[in-house]
Amino acid sequence: MITVRPSAERGHANHGWLDSRHTFSFADYYDEEHMAFRSLRVINEDLIAPGGGFPTHGHRDMEIISYLIAGTLAHKDSLGSQETIRPGEIQAMTAGRGVLHSEFNPSQTETAHLLQIWLQPRARGLAPAYDQRVFPETDRTNQFALIASGTPGTSALPISADADLRAALLTPGTTVTHPLAAGRHAWVQVARGTLTVNGTTLQPGDGAAISQENAVTITAQTAAEVLLFDLA
Repeated sequence: MITVRPSAERGHANHGWLDSRHTFSFADYYDEEHMAFRSLRVINEDLIAPGGGFPTHGHRDMEIISYLIAGTLAHKDSLGSQETIRPGEIQAMTAGRGVLHSEFNPSQTETAHLLQIWLQPRARGLAPAYDQRVFPETDRTNQFALIASGTPGTSALPISADADLRAALLTPGTTVTHPLAAGRHAWVQVARGTLTVNGTTLQPGDGAAISQENAVTITAQTAAEVLLFDLA
């Protein structure tokens, strides 16, 4: 069973420096039919204008992943982390019992384009943590690379949620398949391009919830960038 979340039906907020599309209810956007999917609570597609950004603010009890599609993002937090994130570099943060951070677009000419992702953690009150890693294009081209995982011992960024996040860069005509174990669910989010998921066409910004399927098969119609969440 596949349920499509069309890009055009997402919530929308434009603050001038920030143009944001909300897959699920977020801030002033409330939709009781789109609160979350499994442990996946937030997917915001953000466009941050040059020099714009989020001043210091706090989070608690959430796993937060930043995925850059284009541009750069400067991160600073109360754990002492101070990093710049670029496409191919993935950031994961356990907010746990409380963390403060800021995020800014350091460029004066280029818009930062990113997906801000929140997952509900396995437990509340965890110790805050931050990590960031590079996942080369070669590892993601025409195949899924595991970039964040709640399973210990992988090479992915560790998260405290029962979820795996994979990413792929697909050339036109390429097909990739991810098997789904019994009782698992998937969410597919299209960052760029047009593709089919188990025969259903998705456009840029579209998402799809997948349940009661044995596998997720994705075929790129154009050059595409896609995220796949494997969820309990």
